[in-house]
Amino acid sequence: MPYYHRKDSYKEYLKMMTNIVILSLLICISLSFWIVSMTASTYYGSLRPVSPWRWLFSIMVPLMIASRGYKKKSLDHSGAIGGLVVGFILTIANYSFFTALFTFFITSSKLTKWKGDVKKRIDSEYKEGGQRKWVQVFCNGGVPTELALLYMIENGPGEIPIDFSKQYTASWMCLSLLGALACSAGDTWASEIGSAMSTEPRLITSFEKVPIGTNGGVTLVGLISSLLGGTLVGMAYFITQLAFVDDLDISAPQWPIVVFGAAAGLLGSIIDSYLGATMQYSGFDKHTGMVVNHQTKDSKHISGKPILDNNAVNLFSSVVIALLLPGVAWGFWPRG
Repeated sequence: MPYYHRKDSYKEYLKMMTNIVILSLLICISLSFWIVSMTASTYYGSLRPVSPWRWLFSIMVPLMIASRGYKKKSLDHSGAIGGLVVGFILTIANYSFFTALFTFFITSSKLTKWKGDVKKRIDSEYKEGGQRKWVQVFCNGGVPTELALLYMIENGPGEIPIDFSKQYTASWMCLSLLGALACSAGDTWASEIGSAMSTEPRLITSFEKVPIGTNGGVTLVGLISSLLGGTLVGMAYFITQLAFVDDLDISAPQWPIVVFGAAAGLLGSIIDSYLGATMQYSGFDKHTGMVVNHQTKDSKHISGKPILDNNAVNLFSSVVIALLLPGVAWGFWPRG
């Protein structure tokens, strides 16, 4: 057998073994959640045990979604594993977390592929299918994952109404998580739809016209898209609340979830654009005729400084929204 064939076979075998190990670890972790919750509920009557159906759902559904994302080239191998971990933690914590994450991932993947031929001509870093690596998965899903873990420590796995007067800390974490996911959705919708519509953007810091693909460039279509992206994530969360939370009749109204999801999508996109315009390098490469994110010998500077890359900007934006949204919501949320 030729050397390169043996090398490819070894890589495939290594990937298969990695998948088996990751799946086995997740099953063990999910079983541990179940055993610990059952034991704790025996000694502390206030804690709800995790049902076997919940941990099974938390393994199988994210696994199917990550596998499909890998086959459709929405995720590369590392991104699929990262997505599986993020999906498992958010799903076992709260089904509303899962549906918000699912809505963000599915819509973002579809929009990334939408008008791919157009984006390929203007984006120097465009990948077929928009494959996301583990770094991109955790920059978008890392903050929600940490919040989901804190939520389980505070409240245990399960769905609760967002109600600051009765569940202050848990409501704060739920809205932080919603804000982070809505922010990521809003930014993705804005960039994917805005660039595909081929309307000339304006730099958010100076409002000067810049080439399509410039970091920090905004359009009216993009801003409206970010609002819609956040709204859809908020609606997914809200509908899941209606389906799975039992005591909504004695709790604060849940409809503001949609409003604050929309606000997080729009505000997150604006913050992302501002950071992109100031802390990401954008230059026009005369050789390729495209906007590039790093300086080349043929590039002419458009805006920004080479301080952050796109992943860091996405992470920073989601952190800012996760910190701001609950405080704003607390001031305006109707009391039950």
